[in-house]
Amino acid sequence: MAAADASRSLISAPVGQKLWEMTWPVIFGVATLISFNVVDTFFISLLGTDPLAAVSFTFPVTFTVVSLAIGLGIGTSAVIARKYGSDKPEEAHFDGFSALSVSALLVAALAVIGYLLMEPIFSLLQAQTRLMPLIREYMSLWFFGCVMLVTPMVGNAVLRAAGDTRTPSLIMASGGLANAIFDPILIFGWGPIPAMGIEGAALASVISWFSGVLLVFWLLSRNKLVSFTPANGLNFLAAWVKSAREVLKIGMPAAGANMLTPLAMSVMTAIVAAYGAPAVAAFGVGSRLESLASVIILALSMSLPPLISQNYGADRIDRVQQAYRTALKSVLIIQAVIYLLMLVTAHWIAMAFAEEKAVADIVKLFIYIMPLGYGLQGVIILTNSSFNAVHKPMNALWLSIVRLFILFVPLSYLGSLLADLTGLFIGGVVANLLTATIAYVWFSKELRREHG
Repeated sequence: MAAADASRSLISAPVGQKLWEMTWPVIFGVATLISFNVVDTFFISLLGTDPLAAVSFTFPVTFTVVSLAIGLGIGTSAVIARKYGSDKPEEAHFDGFSALSVSALLVAALAVIGYLLMEPIFSLLQAQTRLMPLIREYMSLWFFGCVMLVTPMVGNAVLRAAGDTRTPSLIMASGGLANAIFDPILIFGWGPIPAMGIEGAALASVISWFSGVLLVFWLLSRNKLVSFTPANGLNFLAAWVKSAREVLKIGMPAAGANMLTPLAMSVMTAIVAAYGAPAVAAFGVGSRLESLASVIILALSMSLPPLISQNYGADRIDRVQQAYRTALKSVLIIQAVIYLLMLVTAHWIAMAFAEEKAVADIVKLFIYIMPLGYGLQGVIILTNSSFNAVHKPMNALWLSIVRLFILFVPLSYLGSLLADLTGLFIGGVVANLLTATIAYVWFSKELRREHG
């Protein structure tokens, strides 16, 4: 389907059918990317404990850059999709160029700062002195190439805003596949290629990002989705600044909201640590299980916003409401089925991820309770995405703050005081229930206001 036809169908095709058409390719892309990330960690672990620990110390830094890229992608999708819905394709095409250029400039600036301050940053993160050479090897290349990380992300957002979710999914999957192929070759060496160790893992990532850049630029050019010419004969610099501001107005709060999650999880880990190493290990397993169980939620959070933004731009608030409610019903039903499957297989899951009985018992306790809240968590995440899609990014940021730091962490801690780990897990589910209720009521109220 041509890009223009795909874009028009977002405001004319049956909502449920269109949402499914847009979501299933993203499910494939997200699931593939997660599986390749597991492969990446596996190959690094074969190098030994120190290289794995060194890469673990880089996660807060790399996640900061990735969060910025994700936020800019959210801003890009919301701005461009609304322009398509308002029948302003020329503005949407120039916005695509502005988004790509401003995201590259921001990430490049962040990379330069990170490179120059590498030693103090990782000292502040309590990295041991013996790990610093390994961290420097990995991050020097990572900082050099991370501009090529943000470009495919923002380019994919431009494609999704035009109604194309299949191509971005293929780009995600191909990037993960390239990384999985180059990882063992560059880390351990092959034929004339010398073993590069941890530096090879970073180079494999850069190569996969570069392939993504080439693919995204070719697709955007072929579909004529990016233009260097401002609409309506406006001055180039003034139009670029205006467009960049629109993207950043949504992108920066979205990036901030993304950064709150690992911060909250760090606090939760500290609370769980009071119950000993088996509890921490089990909580880590639970977090990985959560990411796998939430693939459909993540996919819907990428496919729903363009559908909402275009209909919002076309002033079809009835279709916005229908898309939002359809996504919520779907995620609640699907996550209920996933919970039942996890419940039935809890014993085997625990045995697969835990060698010690103490860890396995806590993993099973986690599975019995926490996935009850995954559907509710999906409601919160999709409401967050929907707020960004209707250009209310501060609502999305506040919803994240309420969920994580006013409800989830405090109620989990209170539960732990009342009933140890069982209470902690129940507290998390109750927090998700309360936040999901707030989210639904809040977004529905905003839509009623738009109708008025």
